[in-house]
Amino acid sequence: MRNNVWNIFAPIYESAMKSQQNIYDYMYNQISQAVVGKKVLELATGPGMIAKHIANSAESVIATDFAEKMIETAKKGDVPANVIFEVADATNLPYESDSFDVVIIASALHIMPAPEVALKEINRVLKSDGILIAPNFIFSGKKNLWQRILSLVGIKFAHEWTADQYASFLSNHGWNITMSEIIKGRIDLMYVECNRQN
Repeated sequence: MRNNVWNIFAPIYESAMKSQQNIYDYMYNQISQAVVGKKVLELATGPGMIAKHIANSAESVIATDFAEKMIETAKKGDVPANVIFEVADATNLPYESDSFDVVIIASALHIMPAPEVALKEINRVLKSDGILIAPNFIFSGKKNLWQRILSLVGIKFAHEWTADQYASFLSNHGWNITMSEIIKGRIDLMYVECNRQN
């Protein structure tokens, strides 16, 4: 997906997500527990909502997005001292191998034409005992009203995985799901934490 769509929506993204507040509150709480004292990389941070909410728990957070306007928006307001926002492409990361304890990519793999490339990069930059946190929207097979609205404004999904299909996708690309839960919303979210397969 071209990043100009996300550049356009950057200023209003956080407001648009307020109707999904239960999903975000769940993620803030769950991720905060998983990142205590850890070096964190967040991919597809958008306006930085997760990064800012989990910063108090983490040692450090580098939060990235490939859309420049999203990063500009993320840098506004109160930014915790241990958070850095940077423009970066999840499929071609500028970070050294084995650099992070946790990598977060929330609600983004389904919009990528080749999400397996992002997983390969995550595998590279994550430490051997690291955690992948990859919450993702899941679908029932029939488009609801919200999906149709998003499509009309230019936000399209490259993959519309069911929960089982998403779990299989992760497993087929080298990840064990160690924790998962489905959170109901306008589009349901499958929260997952993973480690590498042996």
